This record gives sequence, C-alpha cells and structure tokens, in this order.
Amino acid sequence: MSFTPVRTPVSRLNRSQLFVPCSSPHFFAKAAQGPADVISLDLEDAVAPDDKPAARANAVKALNEADFGDKTLSLRINGLDTHYCYRDVIDIMEQSGERLDLIMIPKVGTAADVYAIDMLVTQIEAATGRKKKLGLEVIIETAMGLKNVDEIAAASPRLEALHFGAADFAASMGMQTTNIGGPNPDYGILLDADEQGRRDFHWQDLWHYPMVRMIAAARANGLRPVDGPFGDYSDPDGYRAQARRSAILGCEGKWAIHPSQVALANDLYTPPADEVKRAKRILKEMKASQKAGAGAVSLDGKLIDAASIKQADVVVNKAKEIAKREKALAAR
Repeated sequence: MSFTPVRTPVSRLNRSQLFVPCSSPHFFAKAAQGPADVISLDLEDAVAPDDKPAARANAVKALNEADFGDKTLSLRINGLDTHYCYRDVIDIMEQSGERLDLIMIPKVGTAADVYAIDMLVTQIEAATGRKKKLGLEVIIETAMGLKNVDEIAAASPRLEALHFGAADFAASMGMQTTNIGGPNPDYGILLDADEQGRRDFHWQDLWHYPMVRMIAAARANGLRPVDGPFGDYSDPDGYRAQARRSAILGCEGKWAIHPSQVALANDLYTPPADEVKRAKRILKEMKASQKAGAGAVSLDGKLIDAASIKQADVVVNKAKEIAKREKALAAR
C-alpha cells in the first residue's frame, strides 16, 4: 500500500441506476416502488429544450412529495455549457428540501467543471442551512473528460462516483459507431489462416480502454465506478454481456434506461451465493491462520493471504448491503 491512503468510498448500493425523465412525472411512482438501487431524475438528454422548465418543476414536486423510500436519489442536471445548468442547481436545492442525495454533472471535461457546481452547492447549503451534505457524481463522456479523468476524480470531496457515457464519448472521439454501449461488428481482429486457409474474425470491446481509465481513476480516489447505458433495451443478452465485462473490470453497477434492465443489473452486480460462501470461508480460515501466527494458508488447493482478506471483505460487505436493501423492499 502506498504511503498516501485512498479515501474510503461513501457506502451506497449502486448495482442499478434507473433514469427517469422529469418531463414524464407519471413514471416517478413506478420507479419509487421498483427494485432500482439508485433513481436518477433526468433533466438533461431525456428532456426536450422546450420542456426543461416544466421538467425542473416536476423534479421539485417529486422531491417534496413522492415517497422514494430509502433509495438513493440523484438528479442529472444540464451541462455547464447550457443556460439551464445554474437554474437546475439553484431551484432544486432551494425548493426541494433535503431528500436529494446526489447531483450528476454531465459531460465533465476538466476539474474546474466540478469546482463550479461544488461552489454553487456549497453556497446554497450555507444559505439555506441544509443539514445533509449533497454528493456529486460525474459522467466521463468526452475526449477531454477522459484525458483529464485523474484530475476530475480528485476535484472535490463531494465526489462519490464516476460514470462512463458511451454515446457522447463516441461522438466526441469521432468514432464510426452509433451503438450506445454495445459492440460493433467491424471492430475486431482477423486471425492468421488455419491449415484450411480459413481466417476467423474476433470481435473486440471498443469501450475497454476508456472504461479501464475511468475505473482506475475512480478507485484511486475512493469513488464508485459505474458503467453507463446500453441502448438496445430489447437485447437483454447484450446487456448482460456488457455488464459482466464492466463488473469484472471493477464497476459497482450499471445504468438502466428502461425498467426491464433494472433486474438484470441487480442480478449481475450481486455476488453469487457460492462466491459469498467462499468469501466467508476465506475470512474464517485467515482469522484462524493469523491466530496461529501464519500469514497465509491453503484453501481448496489455492493460496490465500492478506490480499484475499481484502477481496473477501468486499464481497461479504456487498452481500450484507444487498440483504438489507431486499429486506427494506419486502417491508414496503
């Protein structure tokens, strides 16, 4: 471990993050009663320009009146390059009490973008006497944002999560793809010919590099990395494949742009029962090993050591959080 410690992330269950357009308030109640860990009330891409003021008013009303239980509530504001942004922050914070947990900043390009919203939030909290400190989460979805991702991830103590937005990132990079988070059949490698002269073509993951950069920056700064949208909500198998890749890389969850994707995300980012069972065995065996004065021990023919304890703790603690959430849902 480095002499410089990594801060402990804010503990929030973030397997599924359901986006609900604030221009369609009839979706709020269903989202509130559903199984999503996080609900993102959306004022940005899902709302047409002419509907922005009304959508903002809908968000204020929902935050004051709707029962979202113990779910984490986030609000995606409009970008800093729009004239909607400042009013999103001011109106929501001054008119909607303390129910909101997070503000999501889209298309963040530099650390200064985060500072700008942090400054507004800090002043409003002081002016209104808000007791619950508001957190921030940002979307890395531009070439500039990826270039500056390390500085962005360290820009504010309010930051809790980094998200990857594939569609805007592709546009920013000039990529020849229109998929949102899915693969592209033209992005791959052609293998050498076999004995019969046949050459297989293997698809590659065109999102791998930006995802790894984003996840590393998040983890290095004690933030939650979260995978973004998968546009084809009629393709659950494609969603599962993308989610498995990001989970293996270290993401804690994934966006749901349709309610049908929530259950998929909850399942894919929940540690399997056998994995939780093994993690508990690791902790038990390592405790006995340390008591006996040994630093490592063999379990099922595999070496486990101090690093194994850290991995096992992550799995066991996540399982506890999930069990608590499921109990709360069952009681509603």
